[in-house]
Amino acid sequence: SLSSKPRLPSAFSVSFRDNLRFSRSSSRPQRRFLIITASAASISSKPTVLVAEKLGEAGLTLLKEFANVDCSYSLSPEELCTKISLCDALIVRSGTKVSREVFESAGGRLKVVGRAGVGIDNVDLAAATEHGCLVVNAPTANTVAAAEHGIALLAAMARNVAQADASMKAGKWQRNKYVGVSLVGKTLAVLGFGKVGSEVARRAKGLGMHVIAHDPYASADRARAIGVELVNFEEAISTADFISLHMPLTAATNKMLNDETFAKMKKGVRIVNVARGGVIDEEALVRALDAGIVAQAALDVFTEEPPKQDSKLVQHERVTVTPHLGASTIEAQEGVAIEIAEAVVGALKGELAATAVNAPMVPAEVLTELKPYVELAEKLGRLAVQLVAGVSGVKNVKVSYASSRAPDDLDTRLLRAMITKGLIEPISSVYVNLVNADYTAKQRGLRITEERIVIDGSSECPLESIQVQIANVESKFASAISESGEIKVEGQVKDGIPHLTKVGSFQVDVSLEGSIILCRQVDQPGLIGKVGSILGQENVNVSFMSVGRIAPRKQAVMAIGVDDQPSKGSLQRIGEVPAIEEFVFLKL
Repeated sequence: SLSSKPRLPSAFSVSFRDNLRFSRSSSRPQRRFLIITASAASISSKPTVLVAEKLGEAGLTLLKEFANVDCSYSLSPEELCTKISLCDALIVRSGTKVSREVFESAGGRLKVVGRAGVGIDNVDLAAATEHGCLVVNAPTANTVAAAEHGIALLAAMARNVAQADASMKAGKWQRNKYVGVSLVGKTLAVLGFGKVGSEVARRAKGLGMHVIAHDPYASADRARAIGVELVNFEEAISTADFISLHMPLTAATNKMLNDETFAKMKKGVRIVNVARGGVIDEEALVRALDAGIVAQAALDVFTEEPPKQDSKLVQHERVTVTPHLGASTIEAQEGVAIEIAEAVVGALKGELAATAVNAPMVPAEVLTELKPYVELAEKLGRLAVQLVAGVSGVKNVKVSYASSRAPDDLDTRLLRAMITKGLIEPISSVYVNLVNADYTAKQRGLRITEERIVIDGSSECPLESIQVQIANVESKFASAISESGEIKVEGQVKDGIPHLTKVGSFQVDVSLEGSIILCRQVDQPGLIGKVGSILGQENVNVSFMSVGRIAPRKQAVMAIGVDDQPSKGSLQRIGEVPAIEEFVFLKL
């Protein structure tokens, strides 16, 4: 999980200990054993949050209850890079560029960037991901405000409100010059049918407009529920009387409206943009206006903000402009401030963020349901990788999810990320979190495949079990090798607590809390007592103990959960018990 501990690149440290793995044939250590220990750094100091652009007072109040808040506005790029190394979180709006240089200057301390709004094109997501920094936004609070502003511009443009107002204030009375057009019965093409786009569509339907939409990721069922027809891009731009833009600025949408696309539009089309300025080639729009292809445009956003005072587009008589006011209502500003403050504080606390934009995107209700399985997934990864021996390295991992739910009803992206975290962090100095898990795995040549096994049972429980297999490796604990030759561990969630339920081919049942000792033994009376006595003499509390066996008096695997780390001497004494053939100590 994300940590609020200042200046700590990781919540874990890696060390090597000897004498922790023995075989029955020798009392001498056969190999070194990796132990992961929790950092002892203090977490008493508050994290620091840098607020680089104005934020509503309600949001600041929430932040100050949890963190030290530094409100420094209008920072230059150089000043931001200087300050950021002292900060755990950064909150910006659209005016601050959070570049790769910012993440590099943070030195690993920056854990969260909060974008107070929807668009995140001013944040270098690739750099954030590489540096393990979570980026969250506030996608819901200003949705209605942006939609309302889009409709306001639509109506004002159609009826020449801004131009007529300026004319009257100049002492003129030009009724004939500012005759407008009606909205009722006209076709509106909504390009980008997300939260804002769909709200604009609802309101336009109420004005009597025929609404079509283009969005390659939109649900046809959701569109039909609003009374909107989804069409391809060519049809949308060629049949519309009005076009309203609501897509993010990406490499694919950059200058989406250009000379070529304007040429395909119906002559006299009118365009509204409350999304991002870069989605329109502004010079091409001026040419289209001058040529009469575009009758009017209403713009709230621009490629460069603020635009130059002599901008031909801004000064054009048939263009209505506002200074990026889409989210500028009292209600929206307050809502955005609260939403982003809650997201940033939650992320610093290590909570799962439903508004993360560079981590697995999982709905809030799914996050709540999967929370205990998230912990299980990470701990299974940690267990599995600590069982690996030899120098070949972990390259191929298979994860199997057993569930009574249909594959389409089980989102495993978050679980995969946590398994990746568990696999990599114990054997690397890299701090792995939900943000950079996939990137880090790819950089290390780790290939993770997923399998979903449908079982009979109630669909109320999302998962019956998770199994992690590591192929083509040796094991420190031979009994962890399954019949098919892979290291195999399996777990379940019982009463909200993750449990280890299978090691190799042996069934066990031990809570994944504290640490675990795995012993392969000859099944015989008194053995549990002997091991418990050794641990008790050192005041090591046993939380759980479980034995899985092939048959009575045959081989068995004993899994022991302990609250504390036994000394080397105690572990050596366990290894010297005659019936114990091998054992391994695993630190969770």
